[in-house]
Amino acid sequence: MISTQTDVHFSELLVLRHGETEWNAAGRMQGHLDSPLTAKGIGQAELQNQILRQYDLRRHRFISSPQQRAVETAKIALLGICDAIETSVDLMEIDMGTWSGVTRADIATERQASLEDFSPTALYDWAPGGEGKNRLYVRCAAFLARLDGPAVLVTHGMTSLCLRLNALGWGLDRLDDLPSGQGVVYRLKAGKHEQL
Repeated sequence: MISTQTDVHFSELLVLRHGETEWNAAGRMQGHLDSPLTAKGIGQAELQNQILRQYDLRRHRFISSPQQRAVETAKIALLGICDAIETSVDLMEIDMGTWSGVTRADIATERQASLEDFSPTALYDWAPGGEGKNRLYVRCAAFLARLDGPAVLVTHGMTSLCLRLNALGWGLDRLDDLPSGQGVVYRLKAGKHEQL
C-alpha cells in the first residue's frame, strides 16, 4: 500500500485500466484511436468484475472513458454491479498526436535510441501534436474536482496514473512511482493507494 505524505482527503475512488487490446499486445500507441480487446483483455475485465463484486458499491457513480476499449471493459467489469455507466471525455487516454498507431519500437528508431534509453512515460511528452503529460494531469485534476462522491472510473494507462497522482496530492515527478497494470483495481481512500 502506498500512503501519501500530504493531508489529502477525498471520496473513495476505484480506478480500472481497460483490458489488454490488440495494439497493447503489439506495443502500439493508441492515444485517441482504438483497437479491440484481446481474449486476455476480456479475461482481465472479468477478473475486475470478480474483484468489484466483493464490495458494496451502491453509493458509487460508474464513469468510463467513451473510447471503445474502456467502454467494453466497463460493460464486463461492471456486469451485474450497476444499471448504468456514465461516460466522460475527461477520462479519455492522452492524445498521442501523430504517434497514434505507431509502435514504441518505431518511436525509438525515429529518435535514434533504444527503448531502454528512456523511461516508459517519457515519450508521452515527445509526441508531435500530442497532449503531453502536463495537460493530461490538469484535465484529471479538473475532473476529480467535479466529483461529488465515491466513484468507479474505467479509463486508460496514462489517465489512470494522472488521476491517482492527483488523488494522492502528488505531482508529475512521482509518475513512475505508481503501478499501471491491466486487470487490476486500484483503490484510493483517505490518502491511501492500494491494489485490490
